[in-house]
Amino acid sequence: MRNSIVIACFFVVMSSVSCAQDPENRAETPENTRVSPELVVDGLQIPWGMAFLPDGSMLITEKSGSLIRFQNGTKTEVSGVPPVYNRGQGGLLDIELHPNYAENGWIYLSYASEEGEGKGGNTAIARAKLQGNSLTDLQVLYKAGPNTTKGQHFGSRIEFDTNGYLYFTIGERGERDINPQDITRDGGKVYRLHDDGRVPADNPFVGREGAVEALYTYGNRNPQGMALHPQTGQLWIHEHGPRGGDEINVVQKGANYGWPVITYGINYSGTPITDQTAQDGMQQPIHYWVPSIAPSGMAFVTSGKYPFWEGDLLVGSLSFQYLELLELNGTQVTRREKLLEGIGRVRNVRQAPDGYIYVAVEGKGIYRLLPEE
Repeated sequence: MRNSIVIACFFVVMSSVSCAQDPENRAETPENTRVSPELVVDGLQIPWGMAFLPDGSMLITEKSGSLIRFQNGTKTEVSGVPPVYNRGQGGLLDIELHPNYAENGWIYLSYASEEGEGKGGNTAIARAKLQGNSLTDLQVLYKAGPNTTKGQHFGSRIEFDTNGYLYFTIGERGERDINPQDITRDGGKVYRLHDDGRVPADNPFVGREGAVEALYTYGNRNPQGMALHPQTGQLWIHEHGPRGGDEINVVQKGANYGWPVITYGINYSGTPITDQTAQDGMQQPIHYWVPSIAPSGMAFVTSGKYPFWEGDLLVGSLSFQYLELLELNGTQVTRREKLLEGIGRVRNVRQAPDGYIYVAVEGKGIYRLLPEE
């Protein structure tokens, strides 16, 4: 982990919406990225999630609703996937193995579902087991409500912490003034459950009248990246801002991350959302991007195959179509690099058990990053 010091990137967002860009607010383009991408799974449209099975095969979610098993160069569609609400940003989203998958066989999925009252859909979390190339024993653990026909901000990433708790994210579903600051409503939150869907007794809002007891944080916008820090065990997320103001946050029990009361972004039309970037009782991000990179997917690098990146963070960019490397000193981002420029909309990035980093790119497929000798 390197300690180079670079002025943190920011815009000064004022109530007049005039913004001045810091001249250092740029990700560097290195002459040599020290890796080369190898396309290992082709012919994918929107590969959202990746999970790696003990037999060496890979499970890949396609937003359209297909679950693909890739093994020995062959793609096989897995049956038994729950019906998905494929609209806008919704569909079949993330996939994660239970930490004790070798013993219990549980696979976790996040997806947009039409189950429940009302038209449209909302984010659901389910678990199932894989027998051959079929999902069995499907159990829906959580279904957000209410349903809505809005097509934005479903979240959703899944992660387990070192104690075996299940975390997942749900975006505010395009209802920024209703959902994220209200703990009695779903949306714009990070959630925490036991692996079987039970609500932990020590969740921060358990016993609070009317509260959604599965909530762990609130005031989030649309988190589409989540990863466990390899040294501290803390859960990190990143989330989409509006026009500017994408954030990286460390998840803290009961914390309010401020959306939309505070933000470093503005409306897509250029009008202000608020003139507040900080407020008592609301968490500041450890890093934010202006302009937005539209982050999706996030992974810490711990593999010995990339000693030059050890301890760094990788984040996909949808809007600028590259993979971003963030050098860290604790929770401070000290330097940014662009990798794989122009490769396409990077939807996800994962470090696999084989030590290689895999990058999911929309309209192309899954790339493996090969260290250059």
